[in-house]
Amino acid sequence: MDTAELSATLDALRTRIESLEAEAEIRRIQARYMFLCDTPCPEPVADDAERIDRIMALYAEEAIWEGVGSYYEGQFGQAVGKAAIRAHFEKFWGSRRDPALLLNVHYLTSEQIHVHGDHADGQWVHCQPWIFSDGASLLRSSRLNNRFRRIDGRWLITRTRTENVFVAPLAPGWAESIPKTSVLMSA
Repeated sequence: MDTAELSATLDALRTRIESLEAEAEIRRIQARYMFLCDTPCPEPVADDAERIDRIMALYAEEAIWEGVGSYYEGQFGQAVGKAAIRAHFEKFWGSRRDPALLLNVHYLTSEQIHVHGDHADGQWVHCQPWIFSDGASLLRSSRLNNRFRRIDGRWLITRTRTENVFVAPLAPGWAESIPKTSVLMSA
């Protein structure tokens, strides 16, 4: 192999490694987002404001969070910029929500991640049970079509886009032993 071939081979390998590393980082960011959105929060946080701070650390300044399609557009709408996205998340937890959300767990599947230099997009399907303090429960499934960008060497979410697949009511009492708090990551 001559010097030019070796150089081309090394460049190709470098590009492939960078792409694989980007995919892995994007996968971790998306999973962390879902993890932090679970209720009860499995990561120790002082309060909902700290949880939201950790979620917001995953987003670029100009990010968009939007629900699309006939069901989610009216329910979630669009939040543009970190301040609007923060306000969106503040509706989900704490005393602001009535009935209170007792359980919400995200199961993420059907992953596709496409890296294009410093930009990327990813698609997933997720399913999540919800249990509320008034006894109501539902199972929700959505498709996600998200975007990411590498900013100052760090991948951040630039768009969260979710579309309803289905929402199904669950019978009261379908789940047993629901934790009030998570001790998964406590010391």
